[in-house]
Amino acid sequence: MRFRAVAFIAGLFILLLGSTLLVPLFVALLYGDDLRPCGYTLLIMAAVGFSLRYAGEKPRTELAVREGILLVVVLWVAAAILGGLPFYFTPHYPTFADAVFEAASGFTTTGATVLAKVEVLPPSVQFWRHFAHWIGGMGVVLLGIAILPLLGVGGVHLYRAEFSGAKSEKLKPRIAETAMALWRIYFLMTVVLVFLLKAGGMTWFEALCHTFSTLGTGGFSTRTASIGGFSSAYIEYVIAFFMLLAAMNFTRHYMLLIERRGTRFWRDAEIRGYLFLIAASTLVVWISLLARGHIGYEKAFREALFQVASISTTTGFATHDFEVWPHVAQLVLFALMFVGGCTGSTAGGIKMARLLLLFEVIHREFKKMVERRGVFAIFIGGEAMPEKTVQSFLNLVYLALTFHIGASLLVAATGQDLITSISAVTACMFSIGPGFGAVGPADNYGHMSALAKWILSAAMIAGRLEFYTALAIFIPAFWRK
Repeated sequence: MRFRAVAFIAGLFILLLGSTLLVPLFVALLYGDDLRPCGYTLLIMAAVGFSLRYAGEKPRTELAVREGILLVVVLWVAAAILGGLPFYFTPHYPTFADAVFEAASGFTTTGATVLAKVEVLPPSVQFWRHFAHWIGGMGVVLLGIAILPLLGVGGVHLYRAEFSGAKSEKLKPRIAETAMALWRIYFLMTVVLVFLLKAGGMTWFEALCHTFSTLGTGGFSTRTASIGGFSSAYIEYVIAFFMLLAAMNFTRHYMLLIERRGTRFWRDAEIRGYLFLIAASTLVVWISLLARGHIGYEKAFREALFQVASISTTTGFATHDFEVWPHVAQLVLFALMFVGGCTGSTAGGIKMARLLLLFEVIHREFKKMVERRGVFAIFIGGEAMPEKTVQSFLNLVYLALTFHIGASLLVAATGQDLITSISAVTACMFSIGPGFGAVGPADNYGHMSALAKWILSAAMIAGRLEFYTALAIFIPAFWRK
């Protein structure tokens, strides 16, 4: 393990992340804010980044798999800890655990907050919360992969570690070219959504912040009432549409928008399955809301579509307190928390492709019961899945379930009730934000103990790295030569 090589590249990433603080510093100047929260953090990041760079050593060859995994974990932990400093330097986050929780929630695009009233934040710090969603949406690692060729080091192991357990289709021969191609699509969607939200009555600041949260599928809002605070059907429909776009594979967006290969986009089994799931879930929730009465057809449909899109994309925006909805609607939303979006998107969750794979695995087991000597391959979208991929998926489910049970028990041990503990871990693991119980859409995480916040921060990072990468470093064999 070349620790000095890892330190060298980590230093460069931290310097790159620190440079993004120049944007909220500009916002602070524009609005006359206190410059110290972002200014102090920029100085600290610069000191840490330059220290690691000069203490480390420029790698002369390709990063090994273990080195790439370690670097990915270090970068996400550093983003949460260092990215939380602007919050810690304000009076609105009383403990360091609160600040790290908020930053981890931002960069992992979870959208959970410890604030009871978000309007108290100054514009520069408010901007940093949302900007963290935008950066983390495409991935801190993917953001930095483009600079690795400048070091003469390929980024393929970083790319695989960041998207562990998922099929990552490269658009270009080089990883850096793939990263830049995806960022161009991401930036184009950002510009379009900002103008659409401004046309809906938001200020430029609100439009930019909510664009970051929407495309990053994060869920932070400039208003405590979230999107419901705007009372605009237009804004709700626009954000719902872009949440769904952000939860689809960005390589497919590239093929559709840049290469004009629309046929391949619509033939994608994962996208078709995901759209069917959204349509079916919206229909069930819509009918349950109509059955409750006292609500019109269009309003019921809009609330159903928006909340289904928000939860299934793991964004976490809210227009209504869904804890007062019928139990059928709540059950649908709870199930969607686990599914998430598509692979290669900014959404969290298990991912739709893996859900399709799970159905095929179950179907194969039934066929084996009937034809015990038969050999059956698993096909997704006409493509045969290797047994290694199937086993990897089953291991991922086992890891996620084990981690979920352990984290839920630990959170419950801090004094939280069972419903709150389970839903909080689910919401953090799968980057959703609001849950049920004491962390519902009308509540926040501020009442939890520092230990619970540290546990949930770890759950956010582990879930963002899809467990394999995050947990691999705890295996003794990982550190052996």
